[in-house]
Amino acid sequence: MDRIYIADKTLKQNSRQLSLSFREKIELARMIDRLGVDLLELPPIERVKVDSLMIKSVATAVSRTRIAVPVGLSPESVALTWNALRDAPSARMQVSVPVSSVQMEYLYHLKPASLLSRTAETVRLCAEKADEVELIAGDATRGDSSFLISIIHAAVEAGATIVTLCDASGEMMPEELRSFLNALLPQIADLTGKVRFGIDCSNTMNLADACAVEAVRCGIREIKTASFPVDCVSLSSLVRILHGKGEKLGVQTAVRQEELRRITGQIAAVCGAPANPLSPFESGVRGLENDEAVLGVHDSRESILRAMEQLGYILSPEDQEKVYASFLAAAEKKGALSLRELDAIIAAEAMQVPPVYQMTGYLINTGSGMGAMAHMKLLYHGQETEGVSAGDGVIDAAFLALEQAVGRHFELDDFQIKAVTEGQEAMGETIVRLRSEGKLYSGRGISTDIVGASIMAYMNALNKIVYEEEEA
Repeated sequence: MDRIYIADKTLKQNSRQLSLSFREKIELARMIDRLGVDLLELPPIERVKVDSLMIKSVATAVSRTRIAVPVGLSPESVALTWNALRDAPSARMQVSVPVSSVQMEYLYHLKPASLLSRTAETVRLCAEKADEVELIAGDATRGDSSFLISIIHAAVEAGATIVTLCDASGEMMPEELRSFLNALLPQIADLTGKVRFGIDCSNTMNLADACAVEAVRCGIREIKTASFPVDCVSLSSLVRILHGKGEKLGVQTAVRQEELRRITGQIAAVCGAPANPLSPFESGVRGLENDEAVLGVHDSRESILRAMEQLGYILSPEDQEKVYASFLAAAEKKGALSLRELDAIIAAEAMQVPPVYQMTGYLINTGSGMGAMAHMKLLYHGQETEGVSAGDGVIDAAFLALEQAVGRHFELDDFQIKAVTEGQEAMGETIVRLRSEGKLYSGRGISTDIVGASIMAYMNALNKIVYEEEEA
C-alpha cells in the first residue's frame, strides 16, 4: 500500500491565533512527535533571536518527526533559516509562493516571470542545504494553470522534492477538487517519481476533510493537517478515515492510531487553556518533563550537557564547566541526581552576576477569606522603584508586584519549592525559571520563609536577565 505522509501545522497556524508560552509550544511539539506524524511545521522566522531559539529547542525536543520552516524569497532568509534549522535530526525548507495573479501582485508585487525566477533561485539555495525542499503553491486552485505548471517544473528542476497545492479559499467541493487535480496531474506526469505531491485545504466551508480524502483518491500522497482545530484538515478525522478505509483506498499512515484520542485530548487542553492576565503563572506551570530520569558520575560529559539543553538552557562554556563540576561533586556524594536536581545546580552555579536590582523591603498581607496584597521596594542603579499588586495567593501577589516594580513581564517557565532541612525551622529552597526573548534564566532562593525564598529566587533570575541585556 502507498504511504500517506501527514504534516501537522498546529504550531505554524496557532503561533498567531493562540497565546501559547514558549514552554507550551515545546510541550506541544513533543506531543505531536509522539503521535508519529511525518512533519511538524513551524512559523517563519520574524523575531530572529526568539524564533531561531524556538526552532532549535523544538529540534532538541522531538525525536521522530521532521521539522519544516518556511523561507522568504531571498538568500538572506535562506541562510537565516538554515542557521536555526541545521542541527535538527531531519529538516525541510519550505518555499511558499502565491500563484494566483491577485495574490502574486498583492503579496510580492511581482510579475509572473520575476516570481518564477526568484522562486527557482530560492529553491536552489535551499536544496544546497536541506535534503527536503517543498514548494507550496499558494492559492493554486484559483491560479492560471499554465503558470502553475511552469513554476512547478522550475522548482523541481531547481531541487524541490515536494510540491504542495493549496486551496486557500476552501470553497471547492470534493468533486471540484477532483476535477482540478485530474486536469493538472497528467500535465506534470513527467515529474512522477521525482517529487511527492501534497494538498493543503482550507476549512472555510467545513469541506477540508472530505476534500483531503478525494485528493488521496487522485494520487496526492501528503496532507497538511492540524491536531488542534484550525482552518485546515483535522488530523484526528483524517487518520480515522484512512485507518478505516485505508485498505480500500490502498494507503496507510504512520500516525499512531492507538494514541490519537489521548494525545489530541492533551493538545486540546494545552491549546484551549485560557491565559490568566492576573497571574504571572501564564496558563499554569508544570513540573519538568521526565523528572524521574537520573544522571550519575558514570554518565559522559556530553550526556550531562545534553541534559542541560533538554532542560532548555543555553549556557556559556564557562558556565557549562561550573555546572558540570558541581554535578560531579553532588553525584559522587549522592550517587545519582534527577533532572530537577540538575536544574537546581544550574540555578545556583550558572551566570552568577552582580545584582542590578536590589530588594530594599517588601510587605505582604493576606488572611482567611481574602486575597493577598504585596508591596515591593527595589533599587535599580541607586534609584528606588516600587510595585503594589493583588494576587490569588502570596506568591502570585509577590511576583506581580515585582513585575510592576520592574515594568516588564517575563514568562514564568517553572516554579519549584522543596524543603532542604526538617523541623519547625526547616529551610525551604525555591527555583524560579524565567524566559526573556525565548532564553531561559533560573534563580535560586533558600530561607526559612518560603515567600522570602521565592522572592529571592525571582530576583536572582531577574538580575541575570537584566545584567546580560545591559552588557550586550
